[in-house]
Amino acid sequence: MNVLDHDRVLARLKQLPSLPTAITELLASFGDEDVDIGRIGRLIARDQGLTARVLRVANSSFYGLQHKVGTINEAVVVLGFRAVRSMVLAVGVNGVFRVDQCKGFDALGYLRHCVAVGVAARELAPLTGHNPELAFTGGILHDVGELVLAANFPEEYAEALSYRKKHDCFLVVAERDILGMDHCQVGALLADTWRFPPALREALAEHHAPAAAMAGSLAELVHVADAIAHGLGLGHTHAEMVMPVERTAWQRLGLDVEKIGRILPQVVAGMEEAAQALSA
Repeated sequence: MNVLDHDRVLARLKQLPSLPTAITELLASFGDEDVDIGRIGRLIARDQGLTARVLRVANSSFYGLQHKVGTINEAVVVLGFRAVRSMVLAVGVNGVFRVDQCKGFDALGYLRHCVAVGVAARELAPLTGHNPELAFTGGILHDVGELVLAANFPEEYAEALSYRKKHDCFLVVAERDILGMDHCQVGALLADTWRFPPALREALAEHHAPAAAMAGSLAELVHVADAIAHGLGLGHTHAEMVMPVERTAWQRLGLDVEKIGRILPQVVAGMEEAAQALSA
């Protein structure tokens, strides 16, 4: 059917409201070694809604703080700038899109899956030489292209979701067959529009085709984390097919069954805690 194309999606993305200044600054901070953390903290604090949600996540059992933090600056001191950055991006970017008009799109299932991938990526990061908080961000946002499609093309995307269910196929296959584009391509367009850092953009674009990414990339890490989430039954739906792991990604990251087995309990426990915090 091919009802979507690059130009149509890009035109819609350009109509989206601008990201809050704090989130734009945080995205830019990935490539800046001299980040003015205090200034960014003040920018976040000006957005009361964003601040409230970030502090709720910071004070959740997911981070296990002994004493609650009451300000963004306290959160940065206690948890570190990178952890707070990942929280703000997870809350801020996903919060832009309203998907209630897309029939068949399970917003809670989407959130739970992305949180599971984020937690799995964060647990895998120390084993593969990646920054845990960037890995968490990549996992949380890896499927954001689905939100773009559900929010901006609800009727078309509902048809793709129905096709996937009817034919029991992978979602990317249904998207390509019905729409002519998949959520990875759309996620990459969003990343370009909002100027995501290269590693994060690659994770959105290539997590279903990690062999096309750089060796040892965040995209490969998110790909494996995605497969772990599906293997644990933490896909968008319980009946969803388990995605295979590309051998190339597995080998490049230096993973084995023993390493994966060690993190599974943490993924299950952390996923529930983070999902509750982010969905509240």
